[in-house]
Amino acid sequence: MNFIVYLISINIISFLSFGIDKRRAIEGKWRVSEETLIIVSLVGGCFGSYLGMKFFRHKTKKFKFKLVGLFCLVWIYLLVHLFT
Repeated sequence: MNFIVYLISINIISFLSFGIDKRRAIEGKWRVSEETLIIVSLVGGCFGSYLGMKFFRHKTKKFKFKLVGLFCLVWIYLLVHLFT
């Protein structure tokens, strides 16, 4: 149960991080670092990151952010094996 709460929370944080970074990029303010966005994706927030990238149209052309889809596949694999 705690793991599910963690995954939901980290994905919400990840989604919001992309939105905050996009808004700050438009306003010319301090930004969320790319490293932070990637790390949040790696530790389970890849689904929120992917949705945030598509919803906010942010970081979709950068190569390292194209890896977010791969992170999602890895997490799906891990979740399937964890819960079966």
